[in-house]
Amino acid sequence: MATAQPSPDVPGPLADLAARRKEAYEGPGAAATERQHAKGKLTVRERVELLLDKGSFTEVEAFRRHRATGFGLEAKKPYTDGVITGWGRVEGRTVFVYAHDFRIFGGALGEAHAAKIHKIMDMAISAGAPLVSLNDGAGARIQEGVSALAGYGGIFRRNTRASGVIPQISVMLGPCAGGAAYSPALTDFVFMVRDTSQMFITGPDVVQAVTGEEITQNGLGGANVHAQTSGVAHFAYDDEETCIAEVRHLLTLLPANNREMPPYEPADDPADRTSPALTELVPADGSRAYDVRPVIEELVDDGDYMEVHAGWAPNLVCALARLDGHVVGVVANQPAALAGVLDIRASEKGARFVQFCDAFNIPLITLVDVPGFLPGVDQEHDGIIRHGAKLLYAYCNATVPRISVVLRKAYGGAYIVMDSRSIGADVALAWPGNEIAVMGAEGAANVVFRREIAAADDPEHTRRQKIDEYRAELVHPFYAAERGLVDDVIDPRETRPVLARTVAMLLAKDSDLPRRKHGNPPQ
Repeated sequence: MATAQPSPDVPGPLADLAARRKEAYEGPGAAATERQHAKGKLTVRERVELLLDKGSFTEVEAFRRHRATGFGLEAKKPYTDGVITGWGRVEGRTVFVYAHDFRIFGGALGEAHAAKIHKIMDMAISAGAPLVSLNDGAGARIQEGVSALAGYGGIFRRNTRASGVIPQISVMLGPCAGGAAYSPALTDFVFMVRDTSQMFITGPDVVQAVTGEEITQNGLGGANVHAQTSGVAHFAYDDEETCIAEVRHLLTLLPANNREMPPYEPADDPADRTSPALTELVPADGSRAYDVRPVIEELVDDGDYMEVHAGWAPNLVCALARLDGHVVGVVANQPAALAGVLDIRASEKGARFVQFCDAFNIPLITLVDVPGFLPGVDQEHDGIIRHGAKLLYAYCNATVPRISVVLRKAYGGAYIVMDSRSIGADVALAWPGNEIAVMGAEGAANVVFRREIAAADDPEHTRRQKIDEYRAELVHPFYAAERGLVDDVIDPRETRPVLARTVAMLLAKDSDLPRRKHGNPPQ
């Protein structure tokens, strides 16, 4: 990204080119840069330099200017028109990028600004390479009216066209209001920076005018709100440098497009490594809570994984990691939060993650320890049937390699939904202490033997007998294996080697869906 400097020793046209390139590179000047830094924000080119490998950026349309008139615009026509576009490399692999320059028109989108973004999006789709947007803009450029709004329409259409074709990552580094917020919502991953980035459809002033509610910008649409409450943001960080570094890390785990496999990276961690710690990490007592994340650490290469939506719907863990060098997606019930039940949010979170992995050829490993769906009037009235069906649809529709492991319990419809053999898991495994059943033995006995228990001289003693009877008949660890619903019951300590061998075997999997324009997943 070095800028050529004008020299008296070169012909006029070359000096003019160097001067114009310097103007485009430096932007509106030192004062605007100081104001950007005073807000704790980097400039647009500092951000691009952090994202891409050093010296790899090739800029497109640096000399673009708007053609609008009126409201003083004709007197202010800066180069770039407030957005930097181009391509470069991340760890040697091509990545396309567009980045708003808040110093120019507040990063607001006008007709020329939008045309630059449209072009780079089209190039990314044609080249089959990921697209990263570094967002720091004030929305549509009001002075350009409907032309600016039409520019957003072109972005949304391309976001949708690129969905499932190339990875799309939105990085929120400043404000994003109104219709502008819909583009990040259409992309695969949204990164935010605490305190300096916000997203909302209507700002605090409008909210107060319409509803009377008073709230700050961060309280309405800050990083913590979207990472923990709304689920709009997949990742939130304290500073831009860390945020952009994590974007780079995510890109190393993703294929360039849907026609490629994720990048393989040889592992120093032996594929046949056993994990004695797993027998201690997961309590045998199904009612005891534990954190599933250390279990994931034991299974994946070097204990390294990237959790997606860590702050939202914590009762389900979704993560990208490597297993014997191959990228895998991990979906795991989290007994440490809501006992690991599936609810509306967890179902949506899992469905979105499964769909992403399926779109980009990432094998899925599902770690199951689920007592069922969360009961409650609110859950039913808010559509747990509809939302739970999203996760079911995503798994049933997925054609990538799919391996499920029942760590402890798997009850009712939640067992089916968590990639059971009956909905298409390629290989279904279970640990020796598994309980796979319609419901837990205690609840089942209370229903099946209700009258016998009520009529007994000692109801509690009879109830305990019936629980033991039900467990011995229908909930013992080999019941599902005897019926072919579990392929193998494995030693927990051998889980990593078994998974590594199974993933390697399934990498050549070829599975076609029926011919159709597209499915109609539950919404």
